[in-house]
Amino acid sequence: KAVKLNCDMGESFGSWQMGNDEVVMPWIDMANIACGFHASDPDIMSDTVKHAVGCGVTVGAHPGYNDKMGFGRRPIPHSSDNIKHLVAYQVGALDAICQQHGTRVKYIKPHGALYHEMMNNPDVFEAIVIAAANMDIKPALMIQAMGNNEQHQKTADRYLVPLIYEAYADRAYDDSGLLVSRSEPGAVHQDSAMILQQVEDLLSGEIKTAQGNRLKLKADTLCVHGDNPESIALIKKVHQLLRSIDSSS
Repeated sequence: KAVKLNCDMGESFGSWQMGNDEVVMPWIDMANIACGFHASDPDIMSDTVKHAVGCGVTVGAHPGYNDKMGFGRRPIPHSSDNIKHLVAYQVGALDAICQQHGTRVKYIKPHGALYHEMMNNPDVFEAIVIAAANMDIKPALMIQAMGNNEQHQKTADRYLVPLIYEAYADRAYDDSGLLVSRSEPGAVHQDSAMILQQVEDLLSGEIKTAQGNRLKLKADTLCVHGDNPESIALIKKVHQLLRSIDSSS
C-alpha cells in the first residue's frame, strides 16, 4: 500500500507563528494538529482543520503535555489515569472543532515528550491505547516504527486499536531501531540526496543504520517537517518520489 506523508500542524499560538502550514498542507496526506496544550488555540485549530479539509488531508490529533513554555518537549510525571484524561481531553476538543468542518479525528499522534514516553514506557503506551479505545470515533494510534514493535502491537490488538507505523526520512537509526540521539553527530541527515535515498530504502522495508548494518523497518507513513524553505522544497521532492513509485507499482 502507498506510504503517506504526515506533518505536525497548527502549532502557532495567538499572534506567534510556527511552521509554514499554508505552504506545506497541499503536499502531505495526514495533518497532526496540535490540540491546545503544547501549542495552538481554538481559532488556529479551526483554521488548520479547515485548510486540511480543503486540501483533502486526513486530520489527526497531536496531543502533548500541558507545557506551552517548553513546547511539550519536557517530560512531566503523570499517572496512567492522568495520561488517559490528558489525551481524551485534547482529542475531544479537536474532534468537536472537526465536526464544525464536516470531518472527524481519524488518528492520534502524541507530541514531543509524550510520544517518547509512549514508546519507552509500556504503562504510558497502554494508557494512550485505552484512551483511544474508549472514544466513539475509534481513532488509530500513530507510533514509531522500530526493529521490533511486537509488544506495542499486542497491546493495541488487545484493545482493538489500529496502529499506524511512522518512520523518519531525515533521522539516523541505530541497530535496535531507535533514533540516534540528536546530541550525536550525524543524527539528523542534512543532505537531500541522503534523505531521498533513505526514503527509497524505507519503501523497500530495510534501511542502513548508523553502524552500517541493515535494519528491517516497515512504515505506513513518513514524518516530514516544513519549518524552513529548504525543508519545504524537500517535502515536495519526497511527495513526488512517493507518487512516482505509486504510479509505477
